[in-house]
Amino acid sequence: MNLLKELQRRNVIRMAGLYLVAAWLMVQVASTVFPAFDLPAWALRGVILLLGIGFVPALIFSWVFELTPDGLKRDSDVEVTKSIAPQTARRMDHMLLVVMALALGYFAVDKFVLAPSRLASSAPQLVTPASTDANAATPATPPAQTPVESKSIAVLAFADLSQNKDQEYFSDGVAEEILNALAKVDDLKVAGRTSSFYFKGRNENLATIGSTLGVAHVLEGSVRKQGERLRISAKLLRISDGVEMWAESFDGTDADIFALQENIAQQVTTQLKVALKAGEQGQLVDVGTNNPTAYALYLRASDVFNRRDSGEFLNAIKLLEEAVALDPNFARAYSKLGALHALTPEYLGTDITAGVTAAQASARRALALQPQLAEPHAVIAVTREQNNRYSAARAEFEQALAIEPDDLLSNLWYAIHLGLTGYESAKMTRLERVLALDPLLPNALNHLGRGLEWRGDLESARRALERAKELGAANTDVFQAFVSLGQGRMAQARAELERTVDTLGAGLPSGTSATIAAGILEDREPRVRALAHVRKLVSEPATANSGIFAWALILLGAPDDALAMIAARPLNSDAWHTALWSPRGQAARTSPAFPEFARKVGFAELWDQYGPPDLCKKNEQGDYVCE
Repeated sequence: MNLLKELQRRNVIRMAGLYLVAAWLMVQVASTVFPAFDLPAWALRGVILLLGIGFVPALIFSWVFELTPDGLKRDSDVEVTKSIAPQTARRMDHMLLVVMALALGYFAVDKFVLAPSRLASSAPQLVTPASTDANAATPATPPAQTPVESKSIAVLAFADLSQNKDQEYFSDGVAEEILNALAKVDDLKVAGRTSSFYFKGRNENLATIGSTLGVAHVLEGSVRKQGERLRISAKLLRISDGVEMWAESFDGTDADIFALQENIAQQVTTQLKVALKAGEQGQLVDVGTNNPTAYALYLRASDVFNRRDSGEFLNAIKLLEEAVALDPNFARAYSKLGALHALTPEYLGTDITAGVTAAQASARRALALQPQLAEPHAVIAVTREQNNRYSAARAEFEQALAIEPDDLLSNLWYAIHLGLTGYESAKMTRLERVLALDPLLPNALNHLGRGLEWRGDLESARRALERAKELGAANTDVFQAFVSLGQGRMAQARAELERTVDTLGAGLPSGTSATIAAGILEDREPRVRALAHVRKLVSEPATANSGIFAWALILLGAPDDALAMIAARPLNSDAWHTALWSPRGQAARTSPAFPEFARKVGFAELWDQYGPPDLCKKNEQGDYVCE
């Protein structure tokens, strides 16, 4: 008998078609459903593998068995008549038609309903906080998915096409200035720098970029610099269909950089048909200097600041000092200089008084030159915190945000300030705003993870902190350690605590990190040794101002020592507040010494003005008592 006819008689061909269509439908449904239940990627691969393995047995089964009106029988036991085979074939044909109809229906829904919805969604939720306490404040989450605004754009990092590939800081700076200019345009949503630059060198498709950043358009480009000659190329792409709306190359010299950036920003806004608000029809790009050399120095220093590359902080300060020497009216350079000076005590262990003085002088010079800058106010606010003047710090933050409500640095530092002074719920709400501006900002995700760990949502905290670390946050260990501890990973917690002390305690004697970590994680002898070691170092002038010791004293069970240390002198790190307001800081908050401590460090003055923080209240004697 002809093999093909026999395959047809035994319905093997029909079974093959039915199996393939049904398998395709199952894979499509699984690829949609599995992510909703957070199933790992291997689960979908397993389904595909099982379906592939099952194909041949299904064909063998259809060859050996026959579906009859009396049920399933071996083919050799069935009399081949004109009544049974056609009836069986018709049943399989009906089944095939039904499965094909389901497959076509699913394809239509996925193509025309689900796909546009996915493309129109904003940044994906990185964590899903949950609280087991019905009375607890609702945990902060990243912005909910909403339809993409048509007037929205991400400015990706421009590629460095220079021959020596040594102008990345310059190409990044060009893109950042265009981003900053577009952010000033009314009615235009612009993705934050960190999130947009995350895609540098990743070769992601437009749909992924658009869905991650929640934007409808992308501006990408390149910079080719050779000597003083300069070529900037840029193109504007619409994400929904990949259409190139506009593209152009601009040639000039270093001296033309400002005009070139302005030209690109103006053309992008025109292509997006954005109405500029009154007074903005003029210049969009204002870098604050007409000196291209000073501007290049500023870009190099800003790159160091943005990456928090502490090893290059001192060099970046020198670059900015050169920039302001070339242009004494360069306000933004003074502002960035102040920001770097404010961070050096914590990152490098330098003298806190000298850092505060230098930061304030630079920030005030910036404001004298350009009063409408937000960043210098944020810098001054941080220096107020470093001197325990929290009420004055909050006033500076409020002034910064009144000038520029969407200034990313001011919003992030204000969120940290709120957490430092006990306003944890307000901090989490402010972080929502930060993540709406820049969904992939590492430091924001880092502090979000801290808040989630404090609320007991360890798994969401872990995901947020791992994402922050992946994106470049350098100080996630201080929060990850307690997530690991809560999940029973003791060895990992110990390693993370040691790295925390090494990171935040620059210049401490060898072995200090291991001693403190052992004391925090173990009772009795390791804790006694750790306390003795910390108290000895606190008594020595070279290490007396290290804020990591106040943090350690709280966690080692010596809260009164920690409170006395914090109140006695300015510390080079505010790490202690991550212990004071955490679940592990209850002994410090409930100590009889705490009300006087709150007065000495300026907490009471702040709380009198803005109301008690989350865990505290004012008693009849006028003291703040906390839980």
